[in-house]
Amino acid sequence: MASAAFEEIVEDFEFLEDWEDRYRHVIDQGKAMEPLDDALKVPATKVDGCASQVWLHPVIEDGVFHFDGESDAMIVRGLIAVLRALYNGLPVSEVTAVDARAEMARLGLNDHLSAQRSNGLTAMIQRIQETAAAASN
Repeated sequence: MASAAFEEIVEDFEFLEDWEDRYRHVIDQGKAMEPLDDALKVPATKVDGCASQVWLHPVIEDGVFHFDGESDAMIVRGLIAVLRALYNGLPVSEVTAVDARAEMARLGLNDHLSAQRSNGLTAMIQRIQETAAAASN
């Protein structure tokens, strides 16, 4: 069910045996993202439940889900990039069917994130799922 972009990240992770290298790879994914326009960093796009500042800006066009995001924490910015690879380009009706926790587990992320980061990741996934569910109705 995962996108080709996410599968590429999974393949990259298979070559990175050391968790430190994987962590750096996630951060590099975030660094490669375009920054979110400051005008989109508003209360409506802010994700509650994250230890760091996080904004997600969803766009649904012709039934296809996309989002951009930003965080003031490098690892969280990387997690946003990974979630973008997982969700962007999916039909909005399929977004809620993605088991993001299971997909992230394929990367070993669930085992290596602090409790706060894990809670933040859950909050981001929940926001994405809720947005897609509301758009599908």
